[in-house]
Amino acid sequence: MRKAFELQKRFDCPSVLEVELNHKCRDEIIPILESLKHIYSQPSLRDKILNRIAQDVNGKSSSKHGRPGMDYWQILVLSSVRLGCNLDYDKLQDLAEQHQALRHIMGIGDWDTQTKFDWRRINQNLCRVSPETIQEISEWIALEGQEFVPEAFKSIRGDSFVVPTNIHYPTDSSLIGDGLRKLLNIAPVLANIVNAAGWRQHNHLQKKLRRLLFKINKIAQAKGKHYKAKMKGAYQSLFHFADQLLAKTMELMSASVRWIKTQVCPLSEAEELYSQVVYFASGTDHVCGYAKRRVLKGETIPNEEKLFSLFEPQTELINRGKSPNPIEFGHRVFIVENAAGFICHFKVMEIGEQDQEVLIPEMKKLQSRLNHQIEQGSFDRGFHTPDNQIQLKKLLKHPCLAAKGKLKQERQEKEATIEFRQARQNHPGVESAIGALQSGNGQDRCRDRTDLGYKRYVALGILGRNLHTLGKLIISQSNEEAPAAKSKRKQL
Repeated sequence: MRKAFELQKRFDCPSVLEVELNHKCRDEIIPILESLKHIYSQPSLRDKILNRIAQDVNGKSSSKHGRPGMDYWQILVLSSVRLGCNLDYDKLQDLAEQHQALRHIMGIGDWDTQTKFDWRRINQNLCRVSPETIQEISEWIALEGQEFVPEAFKSIRGDSFVVPTNIHYPTDSSLIGDGLRKLLNIAPVLANIVNAAGWRQHNHLQKKLRRLLFKINKIAQAKGKHYKAKMKGAYQSLFHFADQLLAKTMELMSASVRWIKTQVCPLSEAEELYSQVVYFASGTDHVCGYAKRRVLKGETIPNEEKLFSLFEPQTELINRGKSPNPIEFGHRVFIVENAAGFICHFKVMEIGEQDQEVLIPEMKKLQSRLNHQIEQGSFDRGFHTPDNQIQLKKLLKHPCLAAKGKLKQERQEKEATIEFRQARQNHPGVESAIGALQSGNGQDRCRDRTDLGYKRYVALGILGRNLHTLGKLIISQSNEEAPAAKSKRKQL
């Protein structure tokens, strides 16, 4: 049983609009809570957001039956604060249970000692909201900011950056080690269920695996004389161990299939363990295959064949050549910032997708959604193609897309209009928005798992940034000199 928010007023809790916030405090939670108060004060916007959250949270179930669950308003508040303040679930739990203003905005009174926010409960509720819903809410927040800055959408600037996935640096030995370690953890449990022999010494095999990996790491660190020969010998021992363990795993998989077929009602635990064994065995075998070609035969393996993580298989290697991390493992994220500082549009780019491929399709979507309000847009030379120059001129009144090549750039600057020069001068400011997302909204590294979790994490970071921007605008309306409203952004 769930509801949008608590309608019944309490003696120990002021209404959301009466919650007092300290505007002299510079912490990022103050503007975020101020923007949430503003959303609550707009019934049409509030109800639209909560109805959208309700669709995801309830799915096909009824909100009128079952045990009481977290309110949709509470889910929105905690979703906003999580990456708006760049918190992990433990810190978010502590704030939800101890921060008085946050609890009052969620509708929880001072006398309420029953409501608890275990981090698992927060995680399970927040993960019910889809990335598409969070993106839609973020777009509505950016539109709400137009009330304070009416000309905000006339000028935009866009760029892309990499949000790394939650993986360690991938080497052939570490990936093989990950796969074998997971097999040695899962296979004995499955073998015990299906009564298969051969896994009694799994602890001994774990220790042997650690010794083999330690030897490879030690040779890699020391290098020195006969480095390649030593490394080749160490890898041969690891490959031999992996082949033996994978052969044993294949026997277990065959025994598991026979056992599952004999059951009238197969155990879900056995089926789940079997699917995990199949996945990690196939992934480890794939890494061993190209590692043998590289180490033993001296082949160069193209990145398209490589697997960079068994736990995050969708991870892409991106060589941007920028200091301090020229090579990154994750996905490109394309963002568009308007003149008021709101991220009005973003897209997690697909594997292999380049900047110049997303520019025109995404700008068409944005112009259509904003009823063609955008007049000026600036993008760097990474988005340049001759066709993009032509298409962007059809979409925008004053396009600014830097050309590649020294001669083309010089000709472009000579023929440039005043609007082009101004947009080109102001374009580097989008790096400030990217820096704020990375340092303040957790986009320097995704802490969530799976492809769905990655997209949700990026969307939550954008939502937190937009709420922070909206909150500062709201506070500046009442007190422009308040520390909570301070911003280094140029005034329009």
